[in-house]
Amino acid sequence: MLLGAGLVFGCNDAAESEFTDAAAESADAAAPSVNSADDQPFPIRLSNVSEEAGIDTILTSGELPSTQILEVKGNGLALLDYNNNGQLDLFIPNGATMADTEHGPGWKLYENLGEMRFRDVTEDVGITQTRWALGAAVADFDGDGWQDIYVTCYGPNVLMHNTGDDHVRTFVDVTESANVGYGGWSTSAAFGDVTGDGWLDLYVTNYIEFDVNNPPAPGQFLGTEVFAGPHGLPAEPDVLYHNRGDGSFLDITQSAGIHAVAPAWGLGVVILDFDLDGRQDIYVGNDSMRNFLFHNQRRPVEDFRGQDDMAWMTFDEIGMASGIGANAGGAFQATMGIGIGDVSGNALPDVYTTNFSSDMNTLHVNIGSMQFEDRTRQHGLGMASRPFLGWACSFLDLDLDGNEELLIVNGHIYPQATLALLDSDFEQAPLLLKHRRGRGVYFDRVTDTRAGDWLTRPHRDRALVFGDINRNGLLDVIIGEMNGKPRVLRNDSEPQGDWLIVQLHQDGPNSRGLGSRIELMGEMTLHTRWIYGGGFLSANPAEAHFGASRRDTPQRIRVTWPDGYEQWVDEFEMNQRKLIIRD
Repeated sequence: MLLGAGLVFGCNDAAESEFTDAAAESADAAAPSVNSADDQPFPIRLSNVSEEAGIDTILTSGELPSTQILEVKGNGLALLDYNNNGQLDLFIPNGATMADTEHGPGWKLYENLGEMRFRDVTEDVGITQTRWALGAAVADFDGDGWQDIYVTCYGPNVLMHNTGDDHVRTFVDVTESANVGYGGWSTSAAFGDVTGDGWLDLYVTNYIEFDVNNPPAPGQFLGTEVFAGPHGLPAEPDVLYHNRGDGSFLDITQSAGIHAVAPAWGLGVVILDFDLDGRQDIYVGNDSMRNFLFHNQRRPVEDFRGQDDMAWMTFDEIGMASGIGANAGGAFQATMGIGIGDVSGNALPDVYTTNFSSDMNTLHVNIGSMQFEDRTRQHGLGMASRPFLGWACSFLDLDLDGNEELLIVNGHIYPQATLALLDSDFEQAPLLLKHRRGRGVYFDRVTDTRAGDWLTRPHRDRALVFGDINRNGLLDVIIGEMNGKPRVLRNDSEPQGDWLIVQLHQDGPNSRGLGSRIELMGEMTLHTRWIYGGGFLSANPAEAHFGASRRDTPQRIRVTWPDGYEQWVDEFEMNQRKLIIRD
């Protein structure tokens, strides 16, 4: 790829086009596990410091064993700096039980005290909600400089406004005045400026129509009686809200073309400019139905000024036409987790999704012009995931070698699941895939126990968030387990290079640049990250983390802001946090 001042960049040493289909299948089937020799240190190590971290909340999602589909999606997590002190705090949208969906243990906010320690400040900040919550999206929706939280629920969703002064912060429920309280069963949500006016709009994915007082009769799976759903149950339509800029939102689902497609069983969503045309697009992961890709066709608002129906704001749904709506075989997959990364090295966002057991997770590589190709096998990402039922996933560089690993958390939905009965166990270990170079880019499963015992212990995991919690430049991880306590994993890896954390600031309501692309460039390498809203149930910090090999010192940063404006930064140092202010 040719960029900027006549320099050629790539994140791998050999072009991935060298792979033939036959070679790709062979590489995937024979992909080895990653184990260092006993006399060599293993670079990646995460230590479980949950007990000393002080997060003792049980993530309630119905009861065990689960008897209905409502109980098995789990709860998300959100890492955010709610008090603007530079530390990442943790919000937990806790659930409830079928017996009383409105009165669970309650949502929680934990303040980061430093050194991987937290304290419960839920009462201090005025969070009192106890409704069955599932996911959280974080953004400064009103442009006052403080991060707000939107919570998806079984029942009306909630928008909590972060208000107060520099010393005392309070979260106030502004759902009614903001007009964003959809009342069905919502799963994930994402903020992003899809209308291009600078204000952050909101997309909400919804799942199925489900009545706790009249649950569906059991069904069959592989000859075993299991709870019903989603097959046979009506899908709930998603919702797109336009941020008016006055503290309220307008439902533009119909006028924007979102309702032009039939409702699907929505689980995850990401708002991102997939084709670099300066307009934010929307990717929706649906359960066992085709995935949506809403291509933003926004036209200049001046052409339609004075029209109340916002006819200038439209989307075309191109999931199947783009190649991302199904896998290479044309099959619709479960599509729980969504990971965004640049596997191919062309600085375009590729999409990795997790799926049901006895199926493979899928990598759709972005080849430009809103076209995607399923290259799962080519990159060694197929067979390793087949025994697992995957949920949240992320690309992240744990050891600062310049290559992003893939981390996936797993767990079956059926409590009676065993390898003999349903080809997969109920509790499952996480999956860590290490980025390798050879004939193209491929990933190996990490099985070396020196990476930490967290990697081999089975759980009922659903959520995953990451960020530099103890401010040492390494990415720490928090995993959310269904009906279990969050696990806090401190990154004690041996750094293989330098690090850089980029934070953005611009005047106006989207002050943190949600929807931006950041590229870190050396003489022969290019590393690309995105700051975006969405995923599966959870929210990561609005910042970009880079690891970079010391063999090629990064020299330039390019920021592509959400509206397509490009900004170059030449003066920076590694091993620091770099705030880039829009010029």
